[in-house]
Amino acid sequence: MRRLMVSLPIFIILVGILVFVSNAITVPWNIEPTGMSMATLSADTDVTFANPAGASLPGKGTYETCERAMTFRLARDGSLVGQPTNSDVNEAEDTTWQVEGSGDDAMQTITMLIRQPVRLADTSGSTGTTANADDSDADDGSRDGQTAVDEESGDIASATCDADQSINGRFPGVLFMHGAGFGTAYDSFGDVATELASAGFVTAVIDKPVWDTTDINRDYPASATAYEQAVRILRSQSNVDADNIGIYATSESTWISSYLLQQDKNIAFQILLSPMVFTPRQALGFFVTQDFALVGANDGYQSIVQRVFSVDASLFSLTNLDIQTLNPEAFAIPTYIAYGSKDVMTAQVEGARRMLFEAHQGDNWDVTIRSYPVANHVLKLGDESESGTPFADAYTNDLIDWAVGTTRGLAQTSERVAGADLYQSVALPTNLKPRRALTIYGVILHVSMLVLMLASLAVSVTALIRTIMVRARWRRQAHAAARSKMPVPAKPVVLGFAHGFGSALLTLTVTTMATLAIFAAGLGQVIMGVVRLAWGDAPSETPGVMYWSWPVIQAVTLMVVWAWSRVFMRLIEVASQRGILQWPPRKGSVRGIVTGAEPVLASTRLGRVLFWVVAVTMLYVMLFFAFWGLFIY
Repeated sequence: MRRLMVSLPIFIILVGILVFVSNAITVPWNIEPTGMSMATLSADTDVTFANPAGASLPGKGTYETCERAMTFRLARDGSLVGQPTNSDVNEAEDTTWQVEGSGDDAMQTITMLIRQPVRLADTSGSTGTTANADDSDADDGSRDGQTAVDEESGDIASATCDADQSINGRFPGVLFMHGAGFGTAYDSFGDVATELASAGFVTAVIDKPVWDTTDINRDYPASATAYEQAVRILRSQSNVDADNIGIYATSESTWISSYLLQQDKNIAFQILLSPMVFTPRQALGFFVTQDFALVGANDGYQSIVQRVFSVDASLFSLTNLDIQTLNPEAFAIPTYIAYGSKDVMTAQVEGARRMLFEAHQGDNWDVTIRSYPVANHVLKLGDESESGTPFADAYTNDLIDWAVGTTRGLAQTSERVAGADLYQSVALPTNLKPRRALTIYGVILHVSMLVLMLASLAVSVTALIRTIMVRARWRRQAHAAARSKMPVPAKPVVLGFAHGFGSALLTLTVTTMATLAIFAAGLGQVIMGVVRLAWGDAPSETPGVMYWSWPVIQAVTLMVVWAWSRVFMRLIEVASQRGILQWPPRKGSVRGIVTGAEPVLASTRLGRVLFWVVAVTMLYVMLFFAFWGLFIY
C-alpha cells in the first residue's frame, strides 16, 4: 500500500503532463457539414452549341496531325533567355531536366512538343462537335467533319511534321500545364493533346519548369512566367490564331494558372481539370482529412492531419502553403471545369460554388462544369498507377466540343452544370492556419528526440561492446586459471544494475519501441491507403492496423507510464534507504553511490549513464505520442 501511495501520484503527474501537452496543442477543427452535394442540371455531359449558319465544325479526327519540337531556355525567374529554336522530335534522346546552376542562377532548357493539324483526314467518322441550326435542334446529336481515328485502337495517329506539310489558315492554340510531380513534353498529355490537334487546334506541351526546386518549394510565380513565355512562343507560330489561345491546367497547375491569367490578359479560354481552387494548406488538408476517413483509418489519426497542416512553413522559407489564388481575374474568361466522381483529392462542392462565385464577380457567366462518373483525379478510369488507363468515356469528346464551339464564338445550348452529382464527404478545413508556437515546439521535440535516440543507441552499443570484451577476457582468464588449477577469478561487473532496474529498463525500452513501431506501421498503412485511393484504387474493406493501432497505442502508453511510475517509486524507495533523500544526506551515502559501494541504480558509471540516457529517451517518446494527440481521450 505504501508503494502504491507513492507510485500513484507519480503516475497521475506524468499522465497529467502528457494529457496537458496533447490538449494544449490541439488544433481547432471543424469539418462540418458532412455529406455535401450539388445536383447537376442534367446527367448528359454532351456539350452543344447553336449553329445558325450551319457551318461544318471539326471534331476529333477531322484532321491528320503531325508533331514538331522547339527548345528554349528559361532563367530562374521564368524569363526567356535567348530565342527559341527548332529541334528534332526524338523521344528516345529526350534529355529532360537540363538544368544548369542552382538557386537564383539556375537555368532550364525546355522542350516544347507542338502537335498541329496538317490536312483533312481521308476517312469519315462521327466524332465532331455537335452543331445545331437553332436552339430547338440543340440535342439532335449531329456531328460533322472527318476523322483519322484508328478503327481498332481508337487512337489518333500523329507523325513528325515535314517541311511541306501545311494547311492554310490559323488555328486556335492550347498550352498544357502540368500537375504535381514532374512531367516532360514527351510523357505528358499526349493523348488529349493529339485529339485536340485532330480537331483543329495547335497544342503545345512543354517540360515542366521546375529548375532545381522540389514539390515542397515549387516557385509558382516563376512557373507562371515560364508558361507565359510558352504562350508567347505558341502565339508567334504562323499557323496559330494569336487571339484564340487557351490553357489546359490540371491539379497543381490550377494554382499557377491564376498567376498566368493575371500576367497575360489575352488568354482566350481555359480548361481546368480537377482544380484545387483553395489555398494549398486548405486543399491538401481537405484531401488528407477526407482520405484518412475513406481508407478506414481510426479517427485519432486525424489529429496528425491537424498538426501537420498547421505548420508555419515560413520558418523554413517555404511560402506556397498559403498562396491566395482565388480572384475574379482567374475566372474572367470562358472556363470548362471537369471533375471525376472518384476524385478523392478535391473539395468539389465548395470548389464549384466558389469558382462560379468568382467568375460571376468578374462578370463571366460562360462557365461549364462537367462531372464524370467513376473517373478519378485525372479523369481516367481505374487505377492510374497502371499504364494505359483510358479517359472517362465522354470526357475528350465533350472537351473538344466545348473548345470548338467556344473558340468560334457560338452560343452554348446544353446545360452549364451536367453529369454526375457533385459530392463532398467533409467540409473544407477553413480554420487551418500557420501556428508558429506549435511548429517551434514540434521541431524542438522531434530534433531532441532524434538526438536522444542516437545517444541511447551509441551508449547501448558501447555498453554491449564493453560487456562482450570484458566477458571474453574473463572467460580467457577463467580457462587459463582452470588449466593452471588456480582459483577462477570473480565474474567482472560491467553495468552493475541493482534492485532490478536493469531488467525494468530493458522491458520498458522494448515495450516503448514496439509501440512506436506499431504507430509507424499504422500511419504507414494509412499513407499507402491514401496513395492507392488517389490513384483510383478502391479502399480496403478490412482496414487492419490503421484502425486498431490507435486505441492499442493509447492503452499501451498508459501501461508504460504506470510502469515508469513504479520505477521512479522504487528509485525513491532505494534512495531513501541509502539516506540520500534526508537532509543533510547521511554521511558517506553520496560517496557510496558514486563509488558503487552502495548503488541505487547501478554500481558502475556506465550503467548509470545508460539508464538515465535511455530513460529520458523513452519519456521523450511519450512526449512524441502526446504531440500527435495520443493522450486525448
